[in-house]
Amino acid sequence: MPDIQLRPHKDHWVGSYAAMASTCDIIIDTSEQELAQKLTQIAQQETLRIQQKFSRYQKDNLLWKINHANGAVINVDSETAHLLDFADQCYQLSDGYFDITSGCLRRAWTFDGSDKLPSEDSVNALLPFVGWHKVSWKKVSWKKANGQKNLGENSSLQMPAGMEIDFGGIGKEYAVDSVLRLLSAQTNAPILVNFGGDLAVTGARKNGAAWQVGIESLDSNAHINKQAEKILEISAGALATSGDSRRFLIANNQRYGHILNPFTGWPIMDAPRSVTVAGSNCIQAGMLATFALLKGKEAEQFLAEQGVPFWLLK
Repeated sequence: MPDIQLRPHKDHWVGSYAAMASTCDIIIDTSEQELAQKLTQIAQQETLRIQQKFSRYQKDNLLWKINHANGAVINVDSETAHLLDFADQCYQLSDGYFDITSGCLRRAWTFDGSDKLPSEDSVNALLPFVGWHKVSWKKVSWKKANGQKNLGENSSLQMPAGMEIDFGGIGKEYAVDSVLRLLSAQTNAPILVNFGGDLAVTGARKNGAAWQVGIESLDSNAHINKQAEKILEISAGALATSGDSRRFLIANNQRYGHILNPFTGWPIMDAPRSVTVAGSNCIQAGMLATFALLKGKEAEQFLAEQGVPFWLLK
């Protein structure tokens, strides 16, 4: 298991570990080192559990089984069914732009800051494998009858051969919410869970003050600066940020961000460099941030219509 770093501050502890391609910080408003160590270990175990189960990079998990079923029906457990149901809702609400089957387009695209654009043929060859509407998804409601669970058939998924799903667009936000729920059951101490800028809090700090969170600033080339663009205060709920500051290409004087249009296979153009959204939980905030980027130049108007606090960097 990767190492945990535990750092004392004047009035709190910070536990950190690496997972989900980011630094995961657990900030506990306590002076008790033993409590901070315990909570960070619980958080790490849950994060790694979710990563193991839903990462596309693992070859021995349920997601691998789904993506290599070659057209067969795969039964899934209730947690996976919950995520698939959420992904289905995102697909419907976004008119098909938020599509967890579009991850296969990464075979053509590598957003490494270079000028290497894929050929149109290589992108077009992948489009037949994109489209959540091509997937047969059947969720079974689990009910109790006569004091016992109705152990009927599991929820099931069936995809045409060659298609695959990718939880990358919702997995980290789901992990933030899951970790925060686990830690809240262990202590009344205020906690902030931050996975690479996607974060959630249990409430205000002990002294009643809000947590202070910085939004990364970008230079003229949309690269990350060390200084924060803006300091936000959060006493409840969550924040999620989506953007192309780390994953992009620049070719022919045009910047191509990593948010792809599943209908064309090419990046959404004229989107903000970064979108931060506040929500009641992290997965909801992340959904709205991604929806906004998928709207391109209409991102700001879309978020204003949702009635949620948001911050854009263009």
